[in-house]
Amino acid sequence: MRTEALALSDVTIDLRQQRILESIHLDVEPGSFTCLLGPSGCGKTTLLRAIAGFTPLSRGDIRLGSKSITHLPPEKRQTAMVFQSYALWPHMSVGDNLGYPLKLRGIPRPERQQRVAEILARLELSGFESRAVTQLSGGQRQRVALGRALIIDPPLLLLDEPLSNLDAAIRRSLRGELRRLQKSLGITTIMVTHDQEEALQMADQIVLMRAGEIVQIASPQHLYQHPADLNAARFLGVDNTVTGREHDPHSAIGAAIFGFRTRDALINTAPNKAALTRKGRVNDCVYTGDGYQVSLTAEGEELCATATSPIALGTFVTLQVPESALIPFGPDERQLPPLDRHEDIA
Repeated sequence: MRTEALALSDVTIDLRQQRILESIHLDVEPGSFTCLLGPSGCGKTTLLRAIAGFTPLSRGDIRLGSKSITHLPPEKRQTAMVFQSYALWPHMSVGDNLGYPLKLRGIPRPERQQRVAEILARLELSGFESRAVTQLSGGQRQRVALGRALIIDPPLLLLDEPLSNLDAAIRRSLRGELRRLQKSLGITTIMVTHDQEEALQMADQIVLMRAGEIVQIASPQHLYQHPADLNAARFLGVDNTVTGREHDPHSAIGAAIFGFRTRDALINTAPNKAALTRKGRVNDCVYTGDGYQVSLTAEGEELCATATSPIALGTFVTLQVPESALIPFGPDERQLPPLDRHEDIA
């Protein structure tokens, strides 16, 4: 399987006199898995379509390996794309769907059959050659759509929310399968998703987008622990914010706001001088399966935390968040680097 690096320089797109993408710069290493992540309307699908050649650039350049593909039509770019809708031919068998791209390229029938058998074995679908695609499950159809893209041996694989039509259990299973297949093939892959969990589990590199621009490019762990600003943090599951006080952790770096996730905030645990501490009255307590989520009002701020047992409404409690789970932001809502931070930025 071939693979190439991808480089985007100053990619800008205007559609109907509206700026959709603004000066996108992105480098994708050969053989890596990159996720374009962001809310609906942020421009991630437009960016993927621009790489595929379906959306023209207003300015900028796209290079695959050492070659510019900016002005090439989609069929000349040697990329393969898997669409959200699968786009399989319903009147064709699994084998015919897989072999169709090879037939268009004039590959002789014996070679087509051999390559179809090889890709079916990789996808753990051996023996499905003659089956109608309408008889397949959603997960099996997705594998066939992926196989049809891979069978042409592309240097770049583009995935447009390929798992979004599947139920949660199948989606979780296919994440691992898709990641293992990508690694075994070593193919450069770019996937669009709005699912933070999906991006964190699958990507080597995440490109977080907002309003047509790139907010942050980072490894999954770095992005999760060190989002660039408060909006990025909220998108990545930081569901609590508190105003910083003089004796809070990180006060030495001038933190004006702290963000933290509910699962990291604990109720009535042993006192910890290094933790952020707030006292408040319980407004709600709901069972979540592995514990209880407690809502409380502390100094006029609404916060959520976790507890191992139910707590009566109106009870005064102490909330604590370990220093390691706090994300400090300045007055401009940009994240502040802790004084002892030594992680490498991906």
